[in-house]
Amino acid sequence: MTRVKRGSVARKHRKNILEIASGFKGAHSKLFGSASQQEKKALASAYADRNNRKREIRRLWITRINAAARENGITYSATIHNLSEKQVYLNCKTLAQIATPDAYCFSRIVRVINNKIH
Repeated sequence: MTRVKRGSVARKHRKNILEIASGFKGAHSKLFGSASQQEKKALASAYADRNNRKREIRRLWITRINAAARENGITYSATIHNLSEKQVYLNCKTLAQIATPDAYCFSRIVRVINNKIH
């Protein structure tokens, strides 16, 4: 079998890895071995954090709805339960978007689902 010399291919590979790792600290941006390990770790963290971001945003919506609901004398869980019983199809994102800038509109929604206004 003939000998394969990887000069240009290996150089290109190392250059690409070091370009990706250019913002990393210390040896992680200078040495190929450290940089390649750090790049793999960074990609794994980026993948996990894309899913964690969805979790965090949902928690923020729930917190905002709960805060607005408690100002109107009701809990988050009771608000969601009453919404489903009245067949009002507003999801958490929409409710949070209403509750944050427009407290009056949210309080009207809460009053409607609590049978205080028909």
